[in-house]
Amino acid sequence: MGLTKTEKFTDLQNQIADFAKVFGHPARVAILEHLFQLNSCVCGDLVKEIGLAQPTISQHLKELKKLNLIKGNISGTSVCYCINSEKWTSMKTVMEQFLNQDLKNLNCC
Repeated sequence: MGLTKTEKFTDLQNQIADFAKVFGHPARVAILEHLFQLNSCVCGDLVKEIGLAQPTISQHLKELKKLNLIKGNISGTSVCYCINSEKWTSMKTVMEQFLNQDLKNLNCC
């Protein structure tokens, strides 16, 4: 399988695709919803709340952290995660602009 030729696309197109990809798994959506409800969370709580194994939760957290949608702080032996509000607001702006595009020619097909 070949690599995706992301360099052929604009930074904005790649950014939109990355945001869409992170929402492409219901576990990541559930993690974000849970973090919004609590405003912070210990990873162990996510395992109990979401009902997936610790390594699976950790992999989904890694994907969310890669885009900086969440941030984590080490507290003893646990890592507490929360929504990165600055990046969340930025992501919403980018996605709203993309999703709010209107069709100019409705007589296409």
